[in-house]
Order: sequence, then C-alpha cells, then structure tokens
Amino acid sequence: MKNNLLALCVLFSFSVSALAQVNNPIVTAVPSLSIAPDARAGGMGDIGAATTPDVNSQYWNPAKYVFMESDAGLSVSYTPWLRKLVTDIDLAYLSGYWKFDQRQALSASLRYFSLGDITLMDQLGIPQGSAHPNEVAVDLSYSRMLSDKLSAAATLRFIYSDLNNGINLAGGSEMYPGSSVAADVSAYYKTPITLQSVDGTLAFGVNISNIGSKISYDQNETSNFIPTNLRIGGSFDYPIDNYNKISVSADLNKLLVPTPKLNPTSADIAAYNAMSPIAGIFKSFGDAPGGFKEELQEVMWSVGAEYAYNNQFFVRGGYFNENQYKGNRKYFTAGAGFKLNVFQLDAAYVISTSQSNPLDQTLRFSLSFDLFGLKNLVK
Repeated sequence: MKNNLLALCVLFSFSVSALAQVNNPIVTAVPSLSIAPDARAGGMGDIGAATTPDVNSQYWNPAKYVFMESDAGLSVSYTPWLRKLVTDIDLAYLSGYWKFDQRQALSASLRYFSLGDITLMDQLGIPQGSAHPNEVAVDLSYSRMLSDKLSAAATLRFIYSDLNNGINLAGGSEMYPGSSVAADVSAYYKTPITLQSVDGTLAFGVNISNIGSKISYDQNETSNFIPTNLRIGGSFDYPIDNYNKISVSADLNKLLVPTPKLNPTSADIAAYNAMSPIAGIFKSFGDAPGGFKEELQEVMWSVGAEYAYNNQFFVRGGYFNENQYKGNRKYFTAGAGFKLNVFQLDAAYVISTSQSNPLDQTLRFSLSFDLFGLKNLVK
C-alpha cells in the first residue's frame, strides 16, 4: 500500500505541475504548499510578491502587512482542485493579520488540503477500506517596517502530511504520517513615482519560502524535499483619476530543490536522498543536467493586471508560464472582485493553454473581512 500511496503523491505532484509533456520536472513532497490559495492573486496569474498588500499576503509576501491601511483583517478561501480529474480534492485556506502598532504586525494562516477518498487494496486487489489523505500547514509571521519604504518579515511553519490515516495493510510496507518545520524570509519595498503629473506607486518584493527540514513517511528511512521556493516580483500602480486605477505586476519563481539526474544510478539516488535541505538550496542554482539552459527552464514566470473602480469593483487577468520540460503549466486567468464596507468577495478562473492540463477550469473563491472596520461599525 505504501508504494501505491507514494505513487499517488507523485501523480499528484505531476497534477499540480502538469500531466503532459514532462521531461525532467522537480518533484517534491507536500506539493499542496505550492498551490496559490486565494482568488485575488489567482485572478492575476498567481502573482503576489509585490502587489498591493491585502489580507492574503501571508502566502505571497507577509512583509506587506505593515503597509495595510486597516489594523486587522481575516480571509477565508476555497478551491475545488483538479475538477477535470476528480470531484473530492479541495483546498481551504484561512489567513489573518493584526497591526499592533504602525510599524509592526503579526499574521498567520491555516492551510488544509484534502485529497478525497482513496480505496485501499491488498496485494490481491481486494478492497480493504478507505483512507482520507490530507495535508495541513499552519504558520505565524512577524513583519516590521525598516523604513518608510522598506519592510521585512520572518515566518515559522509547521507542516503535517498524512497519506493513509495510519492504516497499513498486511504484506505491505508500513507508512506513517510525515511532518516538517520550515521558515520564510521576505522583504517588500515601495516608493511613489510620478508619471505625467500623476503619482503612482512602484513596488518590489522577494520571498524565500519553506526553508526547512525534509519530510519522511517511513520513520526517517528515506526523506523527501519540501517545496522550498524563491519568489521575486515587481508591481506598478497607476491611478488614472480619482475613481479609476490600474496595476501591472510580474513574478519570477524557482524551486530551490536539487534537480534529479536523468537515469540515475543507485549511488545517485542515495546521494540525492542524503543531501541536506540547505545544501540542496545552494546546489539548486547549478545542478541541472542540461546546464544553464535547463536552469533557465526551471524559472516560472507570470504577469497580471488589475483594474479597480472606486476601490469597490475589480477586474483582473493574468498569465502563468512553466516550461514544457519542467511541468508545462501554461494558463490564462481571469477574476473579479466586489468590496463593500467591511467585506470583499473575490473569484478567479483558470483557462489552460496546454493540452490535457487538469488545472483547466479551476475556480477559486475568497471572502475577506476588515476586522478593524467591523469593530467600528458595530460600536
């Protein structure tokens, strides 16, 4: 059963990356950590390193929270995942923040990913019950303004992955829940910029996420890398007039995980499994078998735009690109949002441009609350 479930994890990893035209993709454990959780960023091509701060900045760049106008906020997001393949895989995400003064903030999030129901079978193919695999991540961040234009944040995260609910079949290899502890470091910089007598805002952001221990499902006999990731982005907000504003953003992403060798020997596999997470981060910048060309193929990029009317109505669009030999995720996104007083509702939709991409027609929904405004409203 262990092999069947591990195969499921690998299949899911490819589902998150793609199910077609892969050559040498980087596969990690707990791939749900790489899923964009909220609808605003999802509507702009999965962008968020330097976009205007919002309540879901915890995933993209928590250093942005100290620039929020409200002192507290909460958001819940839901994504019915891979609906072209299955009907019971879902991602739920809860995030929030609290600015306890004008230069500091605390933020946190809870991510729950359900892989649905899986029928367990013995070696003869006889059903032996069912399991409900799931992955959970909870994190806490502290962000601080270093100057009027620059902020930084540090995050601690606990990750738990249970692929078989503790059920081990007779005659099969035993499999156990895995856990890991990770950290993020991030920074955000924004500055006003004047174009044609109109004051816009230029911003840059960087977030290195999931720097942490490897995860094991067999009591440390073997271990797997978690998706350590480098995200760099830029954004430009331009107010057309008092009611209309447009922003354009772009992100670059690279997994800081070693690239597996093609046709590896047993010694190669042993060396890969024995590599430490920190060594893997440094090695990931120059270990691709195809050299510099393949290293560039491992960089994912996305672009997006958002139009806002009176800061109440929002229309979004974007594009995400991953090289065909590293996962082949290529899709357009569209989204919309509506803000009224103390709450905001956002939705996003994925339109795949690659064949047989299970991400096609993926929906995301987010509902956000301005807790500080709600407190003032009920007084």
